Amino acid sequence: MKIILHILLFPFSIIYGVVTFIRNKFYDWKLFKATSFNLPLIIVGNLNIGGVGKTPHVEYLIRLLEKNHKISTLSRGYKRKTTGFVLADNNANIETIGDEPLQYFKKFKNILVAVDEKRVNGIQQLLTLKTKVECIILDDAFQHRAIIARLNILVTDYNNLYINDTVLPSGRLREWKTGMKRAQIIIVSKCNPNLTDKEMMSISDKINPFNYQEIYFSSIKYGKLTSISKKAKNLKINGIDFDSALIITGIANPTPFIKEISSKFKKFEHIKFSDHHQFNDNDIKTIKERYNNLKGNNKILITTEKDFMRLSLPEILQELNDIPFYYIPIEIYFLGNGKEDFDTQINNYVTTNTRN
Repeated sequence: MKIILHILLFPFSIIYGVVTFIRNKFYDWKLFKATSFNLPLIIVGNLNIGGVGKTPHVEYLIRLLEKNHKISTLSRGYKRKTTGFVLADNNANIETIGDEPLQYFKKFKNILVAVDEKRVNGIQQLLTLKTKVECIILDDAFQHRAIIARLNILVTDYNNLYINDTVLPSGRLREWKTGMKRAQIIIVSKCNPNLTDKEMMSISDKINPFNYQEIYFSSIKYGKLTSISKKAKNLKINGIDFDSALIITGIANPTPFIKEISSKFKKFEHIKFSDHHQFNDNDIKTIKERYNNLKGNNKILITTEKDFMRLSLPEILQELNDIPFYYIPIEIYFLGNGKEDFDTQINNYVTTNTRN
């Protein structure tokens, strides 16, 4: 059925691909205006739609740079209820800035977090602030050609490399594969931690990067259960053998997360929502009913860190405070000698291009 659907949709993919190709060419030929700025900009994005792991890579960049530079993240604020430029403050929530920016704001206290669907205006607004911004990380902006950045990072999932895909709607690419030429760095994410040098070389050969492009390989590291609800915060989980777990996800590709859960819990159920799902009263009711129907006395509710941002609204937390509710944070790490080489490349770029 998938093959038949792919064939039926492929003509529409050609149309979509031609439109995106012409748009990119207009930027290449300078028929569409693109703006450059006198400070280091780092764009992190992908060719596939969703699920490649951009967020933990942005967080890696923040950790790398925040000690020596005043940095800001800039996103469009997907599914927020505000418009225009918004600088995150203590009143920020998913409705004002979106889930990923909220996650950056809650985790990193020494950076600025801003959203603006018009990224050029967003940068201009950041540069007018009293706080001197030395570097801006633009999250999910690889197709935002209105900005000229000298460092573009393209992230692609090891299990779904962009080279094996085609453009929407028959595939999941936002543009033709040739868009990869705009990247200076390509990161193959969600790799098997035991990926061999031979396998890395094989993937590199398939991607066939240009001479100016560097390829790195990263994997996911899961953290410890982190309490959300009042009951979880009052519960000492060390030594508890949980009978079952209910897993809540609203991310594009929950497979790696579920794989991690399955290695720790013999019995669990999974409620899968769509990517960036906005939880409502009916969803919370369903979650509570499914949790109450789990077998065993020691039960637990677990979600992803990104979903926690959307479940952290006071009215939702109030409904779940009597349940042992946790999230599991994630980080990325580079395989082989990737960390040293990647860190050096990023630090050199930012230091060299920082304004005096």
